[in-house]
Amino acid sequence: MSAFVPDPAATPTRSVRLVNVPNALTVLRLLVVPVFAALLLSGDGLDDARRGWATVVFTLAIITDRYDGMIARRTNQVTEFGKLADPIADKALTGTALIALSVLALLPWWVTLTILVREVGVTLLRFWVIRHGVIAASRGGKVKTVLQAVAIGLYILPLSGVLASLRWWVMGVALLLTVVTGVDYVYRALTLRRTSARAMRAAVARRAAAGGDTTTGGARTDTAA
Repeated sequence: MSAFVPDPAATPTRSVRLVNVPNALTVLRLLVVPVFAALLLSGDGLDDARRGWATVVFTLAIITDRYDGMIARRTNQVTEFGKLADPIADKALTGTALIALSVLALLPWWVTLTILVREVGVTLLRFWVIRHGVIAASRGGKVKTVLQAVAIGLYILPLSGVLASLRWWVMGVALLLTVVTGVDYVYRALTLRRTSARAMRAAVARRAAAGGDTTTGGARTDTAA
């Protein structure tokens, strides 16, 4: 089976009301980002109570991320706004959390930068290949997302001792998956651009313009390559 399968969120949208539950959850997630940042950064991160509330806000926001897309697809309420705003809300939440943790010296900057570069890079790749198709999220990518959320949540909590050590191991595994799945996404994006139906038509057109072979056999050779 091909790795490049249609993504329900990328299919053409029907006539759907802009104001609906999935979009409301996405907007809510965006709105709580500054609230979350204020709670986490207040008192230089030394206020345990506020860090506890920051964890609650972060957890609830992550839950909305899990359900807004699912509700939109199951109820046919996918909108152009939702497709654009959902990943922005995701990146805003996790990016703010990672940067805040590094500002508080709870997480090394190189970890934050590695994750942010990967996430922004993958987002740019999505735009780069959008005319050729959509690459479905891999199982590793989904696990990565879960582990990132768990690791960030553990770092937000004012933990010490064994639990403080545990969060580093969780973040370490999440970081490894972040890099590995990022490399995999680059490979699949390059493959998609080379082997998609659009790429094949462009290759045939170039050969026709150059007076080359435009038979099906030539196209099969390109595909195999």
